[in-house]
Amino acid sequence: MFFTWLKRYVPRGIYGRAALILLLPVVILQLVVTVIFAQRNYEGVTTQMTDTVLREVALVLQTIDQAPSPEAGVQLVKQQLAPLNMRVQTISADDVPAAHRLTWYDYSGRVMIDRFQNRLDGFLRLDLRTPGKVGLFVQTPRGPVEIGFDRRRISAANPHQLFVYTFTFGFLMTLISFVYLRNQLRPIKRLARAAEAFGRGRHVPYSPGGAVEVRAAGNAFVDMRARIERQIEQRTLMLSGVSHDLRTPLTRMRLSLSMMDDSEAEQLLQDVDDMQRMLDEFLNFAKGSAEGEPEKVNPHLLMETAVAAAQRAGRNVTLLAPQGDGTGMIRLRKTAFLRAVDNLISNAVRYGTRAEVSVLFTEKTLRVRVEDDGPGIPEDRHAEAIRPFSRLDPSRNQNKGGGVGLGLAITSDIARAHGGVLRLGMSETMGGLRADIVIAR
Repeated sequence: MFFTWLKRYVPRGIYGRAALILLLPVVILQLVVTVIFAQRNYEGVTTQMTDTVLREVALVLQTIDQAPSPEAGVQLVKQQLAPLNMRVQTISADDVPAAHRLTWYDYSGRVMIDRFQNRLDGFLRLDLRTPGKVGLFVQTPRGPVEIGFDRRRISAANPHQLFVYTFTFGFLMTLISFVYLRNQLRPIKRLARAAEAFGRGRHVPYSPGGAVEVRAAGNAFVDMRARIERQIEQRTLMLSGVSHDLRTPLTRMRLSLSMMDDSEAEQLLQDVDDMQRMLDEFLNFAKGSAEGEPEKVNPHLLMETAVAAAQRAGRNVTLLAPQGDGTGMIRLRKTAFLRAVDNLISNAVRYGTRAEVSVLFTEKTLRVRVEDDGPGIPEDRHAEAIRPFSRLDPSRNQNKGGGVGLGLAITSDIARAHGGVLRLGMSETMGGLRADIVIAR
């Protein structure tokens, strides 16, 4: 619960998180060292030097008090206390500053002010605005006086050097660490790109590298990719071989039935056509998303081609006006994507009277939507409808000339191969099924 609110501010990428892990200890260490030095060392040295100056100032004030007049006291200080190297002069009350004069970053000046206020009677103001000089204003029984002396006598010389060294070397070490960190994270990013490309149906050359753990993950990915490709290849070869071998006896059966005059031959020919259609769907399922190579296409022109082909086949389908503000091209397997859209259009006009196709193309996503006015699919059966060989209503499929339940499965595979997803829902405009293919650019 304590870290829940913190998750919103933590970088999401591994590079940002690694940089945070690297920078946070360095920054905290520098702050701790700086604070300890300022409080224990810098403040202590300033306090000791201020105490020394306070004894000298007390001697100067004692000399002025014992003189017959303030002016005589000033002259006596110049004569007897010349080795102290202090400038003393009498002033009027109007010459005393209304407030202490120092810069906002003068930490040692604030230490001096606190020390003078606690240890020096009659302390009025401290002027530290002149570089290298200190102006001390003190109230004496004979009036205010100004005592000037060198700043180096009361605070350490060049106190900023430690801060400069700390932050300079901290920056250099951080820069070196960033370079090293980038080299360590580069194999992980290469592995992520290869995995993302494989998920989109592209084979990107990849060789494991980097640390032992990253190399082990890379080898596991390469082995997994090889097994999946081998499995897909074996499935394709098996289904293609079975479908191809069954075409020959089906052709002979069709020729034999065409020569028969019996009325039963017509029903048998219909069974042969159904079997032929099933084999075609098996072949399409075997080809899957691997049909064609990825290429840059204009999605609007591609959908115009798909809808025109469906209209030539006698399907009642309409292409709506383009949506979104996206322009340009997107990388798709043209043949496979056209097959996916054609499957959605076929299902739409098979179970409804008409279908509508719309394209939403933005800077981030491509969405192809196919809607119909049919009965639709219940929400609790959407996952079942996408599974291969799933037929939700066998009687309806038979009446409508349905296949073997591979249309939506093929479309879902093609969408996943492009790094996208197939989503089913209820059409708000037509009342039937709404099928969306959503792909990230």
